[in-house]
Amino acid sequence: MNKPTIVILGGGVGGIVTANNLVKLLPQEIDIVLIEKKNHHTFAASYLWLMVNKRTPKQITTSLRGLVEERVNIFFEEVKHIDTENKTISTEKSKIDFDYLVIALGAELDKTHLDKQQYGVHNYFTYEGAAKLNEELQNFKGGNVSIVISSLPYKCPGAPYEGAMLIADFLKNKKLQHKAAVNLYTPEPLPLPVAGPALGNSVKEVMVSKGIGFYPQNQLASVNYDERKIELASGALVHYDLLVVIPQHKVPEVVLQSGLVDESGWIPVNKDTLETKHNNVFAIGDVTSITIPGRWQPDKPMKLPKAGVFAHSQAFTVSEIIASKILGKESKEIFCGDGFCMLEVGEDLAGFAYGDFYGSPHPEVKLKHLGKIWHWGKVLFEKWWLAPIGFRKSILKSFLRIGSSVLKIPVKL
Repeated sequence: MNKPTIVILGGGVGGIVTANNLVKLLPQEIDIVLIEKKNHHTFAASYLWLMVNKRTPKQITTSLRGLVEERVNIFFEEVKHIDTENKTISTEKSKIDFDYLVIALGAELDKTHLDKQQYGVHNYFTYEGAAKLNEELQNFKGGNVSIVISSLPYKCPGAPYEGAMLIADFLKNKKLQHKAAVNLYTPEPLPLPVAGPALGNSVKEVMVSKGIGFYPQNQLASVNYDERKIELASGALVHYDLLVVIPQHKVPEVVLQSGLVDESGWIPVNKDTLETKHNNVFAIGDVTSITIPGRWQPDKPMKLPKAGVFAHSQAFTVSEIIASKILGKESKEIFCGDGFCMLEVGEDLAGFAYGDFYGSPHPEVKLKHLGKIWHWGKVLFEKWWLAPIGFRKSILKSFLRIGSSVLKIPVKL
C-alpha cells in the first residue's frame, strides 16, 4: 500500500468530522492534514443563544486542537490557492501536495451590511455579530426590530425564524413586548420552503402567536442607514430602530478562483459521493451545490439547504469513501440526504424537524411537537461538540443510546 496524503481545507464541522473519522479508518502511516486559519473554534449553532444572553463568548469557544485527534497535522494557515491539476495547496507559508482533497471551507458573508452597528444594523451569522447584537439588545428600549433576509441561499434554513422568535422572547422577558415590534421580511414564500407548506405554515403559526410580523416574498433592495429605512423590491419603505440582516452568502474567494465553481456560485458535486469534477477531490458542507427535487414547482429543482447537519453526515460519507480507496476496498457508502434540525422558539422550547431531503417526488420533512426535550437535546449536543476529543469518546455511547431512543431514528456521530 502506498502512503498517500489527505488534505482537508477548513476546520468547521465538516473538516473536523472528516479528519477524526479518517483517523479511525486508516493506519498510522497515512498522512492526514487539516488546514484552518483560526486556532480557535466557535460553535455557530450557539450564536443565537449568544445573541440573547443565554451564552457567554467563552462558553461557545474552544481550542481547535482539542477537538481534533492528535494524529492529524494541523496547519494554522490561510489557504491562498487550490491547484487541482497539480494537486497542491498553497498557503501564505506552505505548499502542500495532496493525493486526496476535501474542501470544507464553508460560506463567507458579503460585507455590504456588516460592521454598520453605528446605524443600528446587526447580524447574528458571525460570532462577532452575535456578541455585538447581544449588547444592542441589552440596551434596547423599544421600537421596530426588522429582521431581513437579504438574499438566497443562506446557511441554516431555520436560523432567521429562530432568531426572530428568540429576540421576541428576549424583549418579552425585558417587559418590552408592548414597546417593541418584531417583523421578518424574506424573499421566501414560507419559512423553510424546502420542507414544504405543512412545516412552513406550522413555523409561521408559532411566530404569529408570538406577535411577530411575517412578510414573505419581499426582497431587500437597499438600506438607507442615515434615515434608518429599508427599501423592498416592491418599493415599500420600512422604518427600523434595530435592523438584523441575514447577509448574502458566497464561496470564499480562494474557492471562486479554483475553477471548481459553476454558474450557481457554488461547487457542484456528485450528490451521492460528494466528489467534484476532479478525481479524488471532494467538497462538503455549505460550499457545495447539490440539486434536489422541486417542492413548489416540479420543473424547477431546488438546492440542498446549507446546514451543519449535512456537513456532518457528508464528512462521514467522504471519509469512508477515501479510506476504502486507500485500502483497496469497495465502498458502497453514499450520502443519503437525511437531515434534522432542532428549531428554537424561545422559552427553552424547540421543535424537531427531520426527513429525507432526497425524497421523491420532493423532500419529505416532518415536525414533531414543540417541547423542552428538543431544546435540551440541542444543549446536550453543544456540550458534546465543544468537549475535548478525549472526553467526547467517554460520553459518545450514552449520547447515541439516549438520542436513538428519544428521536426514534439512528444517530451517527
